[in-house]
Amino acid sequence: MSITINIYYKGENGSAKKFAHEMVSRGIVERVRKEEGNLKYEYFFPIDDKETVLLIDRWKNEEALDIHHKSEMMREIADLRNKYQISMKVEKFKSLEGDE
Repeated sequence: MSITINIYYKGENGSAKKFAHEMVSRGIVERVRKEEGNLKYEYFFPIDDKETVLLIDRWKNEEALDIHHKSEMMREIADLRNKYQISMKVEKFKSLEGDE
């Protein structure tokens, strides 16, 4: 049973996009993608909301997600969120059994 997390990052004056670009340029995104159990980690920009960035983050199971949440990268990500003063809205979805 995989888990998909949608995280909506919202800021002002392009700060959410700057956050996403720094996540990529610092290599944090690539490190997350290489973590055991990560199935997807991609940013999207809504066409009708210039101040929001959507992250779609998918994990093999709850255990892989828990390990990620305890990783050093989470502190780096939190520091960047603070740097860019962005807020988050989180949605979590679990796939049906066998639907991976």
